[in-house]
Amino acid sequence: MKFLRKLYDWVLHWAETPYGPLALFLLALAESSFFPIPPDPLLIALCLGAVKRSFHFALYTSVASVIGGSIGYLIGLGLWKAADSFFFHYIPGFTESFFQKVMMNFHKFGFWYVFSAGFTPIPYKVFTIASGVFELNFVLFLAASTTSRALRFFAVAALFRKFGPEIKTFIDKYFNLLAVLFFLLLGGGFLVIRYVF
Repeated sequence: MKFLRKLYDWVLHWAETPYGPLALFLLALAESSFFPIPPDPLLIALCLGAVKRSFHFALYTSVASVIGGSIGYLIGLGLWKAADSFFFHYIPGFTESFFQKVMMNFHKFGFWYVFSAGFTPIPYKVFTIASGVFELNFVLFLAASTTSRALRFFAVAALFRKFGPEIKTFIDKYFNLLAVLFFLLLGGGFLVIRYVF
């Protein structure tokens, strides 16, 4: 938890620099495919310093997150094509028939999987990469990502206007608990892919 706390504090310190909006953009882009800290804390911190620009920050975050999600999609697509034989040969229960079953399910409900992950605390990066692995229609992927990410970050910006300082205090107070919850959700995302699909 100490490492994550330091990472979190490092993310927040950018709000006190002239590079805050750029850092927010890069953080949102990275978080959608591999970075562990979500952009929400930095979004809130920037909004605290410039209330009138809250929705501008939400727009930066949404655009960057969708771009990052697209990178995650490409990562999933590229890595799967390079490593599929490893999974089929060395991962117990991961057969070609299982993969085809999951792919059919993802093609049927993928929009809602991505939308749910994009809007809720479920790790979005899990589903951006999975969308590439299972070759979800890219237009559907973009539609789900754009809608869910914009709803989430504009909602954060709107809530900030009323509860901003309290939200930051809550995160600071319960950081360890929230970090544990994050990893439970991350693991849950993988379990959903493995057992529900």
